[in-house]
Amino acid sequence: MPAAIRPGDPEQVRDLFDRIAPSYDRLNDALSLGLHRLWKRQAMAWLKPEPAQRLLDLCCGTGDLALVLAEKVRPGGLVLGLDAAAAPLRQARQRAARRPWLPLEFRQGDALDTGLVDGWADGAVMAYGLRNLADAAAGLRELRRLLRPGGRAAVLDFNRAADSESTTAVFQRFYLRRLVVPLARRAGLEAQYAYLEDSIARFPSGDEQCRLARDAGFAQAHHRPLAAGQMGLLELLA
Repeated sequence: MPAAIRPGDPEQVRDLFDRIAPSYDRLNDALSLGLHRLWKRQAMAWLKPEPAQRLLDLCCGTGDLALVLAEKVRPGGLVLGLDAAAAPLRQARQRAARRPWLPLEFRQGDALDTGLVDGWADGAVMAYGLRNLADAAAGLRELRRLLRPGGRAAVLDFNRAADSESTTAVFQRFYLRRLVVPLARRAGLEAQYAYLEDSIARFPSGDEQCRLARDAGFAQAHHRPLAAGQMGLLELLA
């Protein structure tokens, strides 16, 4: 097996997503049985996108969520998708080119240092991105800075159970080791998906995420387990 990828290492994480970009959407559908689309809809239900809003999709990947949000902010709105890796963004731009009427822009950049002005966004999403940042607390601080007062954010990711021996945690390890990694191995991406377990192990639990969000200045923070605790949705109000 290739050398392990270090969770939170910006260069390695960027290279990881550049490598998996061609297979990312297909594997997501296979590994989640298509349920990732339901979880993303639940994130949007909290966000409540409206026409004329400016929304931010941090760690946007291949752009599936940004495309849906762009439909919601018409007319007069804008969705900006930002990601550190170039290959997923190429796919996102190709998707957007087939729907040129959408108010949508993609930009390569760092979710910890976006370069956008304070309060730029009415709302923001981050799906499967916070866990991959070098510093989750810094990511939440930047997210809060980017939101206008009263703006909403939805952060969707794997859930780390507080008790590593709980039924939820044991099942999650089984799922990753017996289903995810073997399927990724067939696609030549074993190391890239074996990384998931290590990245979850260092990820703050739901309660810890809420504490970090409040420390970052969010007025409200609520973490909601999804998929029998395998996933989690952090609902934030600036």
